[in-house]
Amino acid sequence: MPMAVTEVVGYRRYQSGHNMNEPGIVKLTYNYSASPKRVFDAWLDPETVGQWLFATPTGKMVRVEIEPRVGGRFVLVDRRGGEDVEHTGEYLEIDRPRRLVFTFGVPKYSPLYTRVTVEVEPVAQGCDLTLTQEHVPLEYMGRNKEGWTGILDGLGRCLAESA
Repeated sequence: MPMAVTEVVGYRRYQSGHNMNEPGIVKLTYNYSASPKRVFDAWLDPETVGQWLFATPTGKMVRVEIEPRVGGRFVLVDRRGGEDVEHTGEYLEIDRPRRLVFTFGVPKYSPLYTRVTVEVEPVAQGCDLTLTQEHVPLEYMGRNKEGWTGILDGLGRCLAESA
């Protein structure tokens, strides 16, 4: 099971004239006992991704499409209570096994896309994963923190089950 090492939810702060309507940043760091390569690859393997990324306990993953290359896109659809919720984005940077950057949106709920950076750093026992989501509208900050927490917990369960 992963361990949340640090958890930070905050707002972007500017030197002067900070506008509280500016989007915020959600940042979470987890420790996993798995190798950095295994943790990183779990983000790009369609079979593995469908088990944990954007999957909900009561939903069913009905579509997973991943083009794991810079400029490639992903679409994951989770059926929740009879309705399909599509999660989509584009890969901006892939530096295996250290860094993954992608855009992320849920068109059903908002036309906005955020930027997500996943950084994986080796440690003595496995690795630390830091997820940073930028450009988060303030009204979604709490929901996104909760969502990513569940997702990163799900990644830990998936890694433990496939060990």
